[in-house]
Amino acid sequence: MPHIAMSPELAPGTPGLFQYRPETGRPLGELAETLLRSPHSLGRGDRELIATYVSVLNHCKFCSSTHSEVSAAQIDGGRALVDKVLDDVDSAPISPKLRALIKIAGATVEGGHAVTAELVDAARQAGATDTEIHDSVLISAAFCMFNRYCDGLAAIVPDDPRAYAGMAQMIINDGYRMCATGH
Repeated sequence: MPHIAMSPELAPGTPGLFQYRPETGRPLGELAETLLRSPHSLGRGDRELIATYVSVLNHCKFCSSTHSEVSAAQIDGGRALVDKVLDDVDSAPISPKLRALIKIAGATVEGGHAVTAELVDAARQAGATDTEIHDSVLISAAFCMFNRYCDGLAAIVPDDPRAYAGMAQMIINDGYRMCATGH
């Protein structure tokens, strides 16, 4: 049961919280839209994979379930690759650059000071640009916030895995701006 009184018509998870308070939800939806869907040298599926990895580390069922579906639908290798990364990023068949960026994102979950010069140097040596490094840290920091927002208010979270596939398809089609408005 949510910690705050919310209309049952609101979407589950973070989108429902965005809709509950649109004056804060709109800029948060815009942030997600910019980080995960805007033109970028990293594909949408890769950025969603970073968000998924962070959400798993934070034990956020809603965000990890939703974003793993969004990533799987947009990344070569689909669900099998997402699961391999979540099981063991070191042995997953992803590029050295993406692996290094995911490790930076994971360090960000621990705290900003856990992102070391060695992690950043390894990402650069693997071909990561400063923008990719910046955005990996920001995706991680934002998802730490989103995860805590969702779980800290005990947002309604679907039990049916099929619900996440449906939400993922809406995000792929309509983006994150719709999360704050519900349409």
